[in-house]
Amino acid sequence: FKRKMRVHFHRFMQRVHKELKNVKGEKNPLNLVAKKFASETRVICFDEFFVSDIGDAMILATLMDGLFKRGVTLVCTSNIAPDGLYKDGLQRARFLPAIALVKKYTDVVNVDGGVDYRLRSLEQADLYYTPLGEEADTSLRRSFDTLAVEAGKHSKSMEINGRKIPAQAHANDVVWFDFKDVCDGPRSQNDYIEMARQFHAIIISNVPVLGGERDDQSRRFVNMIDEFYDRSVKVIISAAVPITELYTGGRLSFEFERTESRLLEMQSQEYLETQHKS
Repeated sequence: FKRKMRVHFHRFMQRVHKELKNVKGEKNPLNLVAKKFASETRVICFDEFFVSDIGDAMILATLMDGLFKRGVTLVCTSNIAPDGLYKDGLQRARFLPAIALVKKYTDVVNVDGGVDYRLRSLEQADLYYTPLGEEADTSLRRSFDTLAVEAGKHSKSMEINGRKIPAQAHANDVVWFDFKDVCDGPRSQNDYIEMARQFHAIIISNVPVLGGERDDQSRRFVNMIDEFYDRSVKVIISAAVPITELYTGGRLSFEFERTESRLLEMQSQEYLETQHKS
């Protein structure tokens, strides 16, 4: 198929909501959005089909119905069987027609071979590299190439909340940022929330020694790690010093103790096995 689309489910829904704004006030807006997608592609592949947002849940049935009626083929990867999607979600009854459509128009195939290759890659990788240098950069590149399920786009800016952020590389739900680009500048908590939603694995390179005159950077780093931890993002870091030496002291000593603890926990087997909350 020449007309095909492969996209992380969260990014697909971002575009759906954007398209809905463009047809605001029109009759049957979701049908118009489905019609537009059908004109662009015959096959849509969702990576990580996972519904947690009530806004997404309420519109998926109508959108899918419009896509299927126009002959669009849907291919999904998910850690959850259709009947388990949006389990215990608010107003789940309104989402059930979407599950029925998935079961009607797609074949559900269990491809669990007993091996989670991404988990195995993370288990085999060092998740925290120190000191900085060519060896650390080479290791980060190897980790990125192993985790990325498609060819990476290198040195390309990412758009997060309408603002461009430089990225060393990205491929679907894996991204590599340099510390200065995500913690040294006008970054907000909302930026970190959006990163944590979009990406299953995030690499942060060149983390310096923090504290003292770098407390603004330190606070952003603390906030960023908090958001990544809350959504079970898998994090790989290169830094100037070991975790317990990252913060040299200052106003954030108490907060950074939590960050150190979380960084250590994020390397554990139990954490690596947790599902990303997109």
